[in-house]
Amino acid sequence: MLLTVDINEGGYSENATVIKDIQFTVNSGELVGLIGPNGAGKSSTIKGILGILHKFSGNIEIGDYSYIPERPIFYENMTLWEHIDFLFSTVTGQSQEFFSRAEELIETFRLKKYTHQYPQNFSKGTQQKGMIVLALLKQPDLYIIDEPFMGLDPKATKMLLNQLELEKKRGAGILMSTHVLDTAEKICDRFVLIDEGRLIFEGKLEDIRQQSGNTNGALLDCFDILTDVKTHEK
Repeated sequence: MLLTVDINEGGYSENATVIKDIQFTVNSGELVGLIGPNGAGKSSTIKGILGILHKFSGNIEIGDYSYIPERPIFYENMTLWEHIDFLFSTVTGQSQEFFSRAEELIETFRLKKYTHQYPQNFSKGTQQKGMIVLALLKQPDLYIIDEPFMGLDPKATKMLLNQLELEKKRGAGILMSTHVLDTAEKICDRFVLIDEGRLIFEGKLEDIRQQSGNTNGALLDCFDILTDVKTHEK
């Protein structure tokens, strides 16, 4: 397993718990969708995995990973290529193949004209594509991706999905938080459903259908059933 998550509780202050009792794994060569309503605790779960919650108890086992945040983060006064050059200096065991791959990814995501420009001046979608290129360049064992489709047009979304499929074939594991359930249904191998900061269900689409009682339903329909049931159980 590339990622083992066992969160007892976590939050942004000692007096406030926002996530609790969340356990799941991510294996080599699989894409796990982290799904849930707005405010369910998906991003907080990712922050717990990354070790950046102020309050946290539990155990995280994680190897080499790349993180693609919901809101792109770049260094000021560094061009996109300077970010790539800086990344090269931090990655061991790389060679000229690193820069050849960088050029290929820049071409794939149609970023060539932005190569020597500052990312802080890019549009949101172009910034997101820049973050994706940097993450893919590292070729880690694990990708942690928070809402990757926000700001991406359909062509860029398809490019990302193609690259993620190639990374799965390479043996990488992927944890992806997303609200785009119709896309998630097509590409995810398993799902982790979180609501109100707690794990509601974990399993494949067939398992979710069985649990919801909607044996032929779309993921969105099963999602609504399971989260409504949780609400009514209060």
